[in-house]
Amino acid sequence: MSDNTTTRLLIVGGGPAGYTAAIYAGRASLAPICIEGYASGGQIVRSGRVDNFPGQPAGISGAELGERIREQATTFGARMATAEVQSVDLSTRPFVVTTDEATYRTDALIAATGARPRRLGLATEDEFDGMGVCYCAICDGPFFADQRVAVIGGGDAALEEALQLSKIARSVLLVHRRDGFRANAGLRAAVARDPRIEVLVPYLVDDILGQAPAGVHGLQLRNAQTGQCRTVEVDGVFVAIGHEPSSELFRPALATDSHGFLVTADGSTATNVPGVFAAGDVADPRYRQAVTAAASGCAAAIDAERWLISGAADDPWVSHAVPAPALPAARQPVAGRT
Repeated sequence: MSDNTTTRLLIVGGGPAGYTAAIYAGRASLAPICIEGYASGGQIVRSGRVDNFPGQPAGISGAELGERIREQATTFGARMATAEVQSVDLSTRPFVVTTDEATYRTDALIAATGARPRRLGLATEDEFDGMGVCYCAICDGPFFADQRVAVIGGGDAALEEALQLSKIARSVLLVHRRDGFRANAGLRAAVARDPRIEVLVPYLVDDILGQAPAGVHGLQLRNAQTGQCRTVEVDGVFVAIGHEPSSELFRPALATDSHGFLVTADGSTATNVPGVFAAGDVADPRYRQAVTAAASGCAAAIDAERWLISGAADDPWVSHAVPAPALPAARQPVAGRT
């Protein structure tokens, strides 16, 4: 693509949401451009095995699933741009998106930038990042073969990380600040059956112990109920305490909730800026599943297509400062489209 490219629809972000939006927009003959970033595929690539995505009864790796959806998007005419977005200007028409490679002007935009791992907030977490502190078992687990590791967290992601690491590490210590886990029953049962996983609750991480350049060698923990402290020896720490929406590019133009998730109109993916739509984890504080991200990507592409064909993109009276209206009843699905 040229250094200055104009398109009808630009999708910022890859992964199940962005790639699915590209599939639907491609089928609608919008020839969308999807800026996927250098770490393409989204959070799904961190999953070693996905068993709950429709149409995959035997399971599939997250990386392969992401690549298949991407390939399907390009089959229908979507164009992929591997670059990092530097800025987004929603105050002008067409919108302007600048990456480290090119500048794009677009009539409509879908924000699908996903979310990123939440951090513990410890100084030593930053100090030993990459020297024993990790956020992805699929990515970094092999470095800890036959070693002792700890996983911090109590949701689905934490238990999935622990189970993945138990296949590689000598032992896995699962540390959670509450008495019980928020993860689903199937994951809890699997952890309980795994002889390599030890559960330690309710404990908080006060510090990560280590020495550069050797890296991590332990954790300083504190019982959340009694205040009693203890030190455990581990060679690696995997932090799995949730995610934060990657919505900074769109602030303050787009409305967000108190946690930074993009806010959309009830029943649609429309944001408060007409012509801008949000899909996937960047706008989903509740479900955060690959299938719901894909579904919202589909919805965003349909919403964007209807907005474009309505002529709203060419209407000089449409202001980016007014709240996005609900889609009028006249915009019905195109017959035969699935």
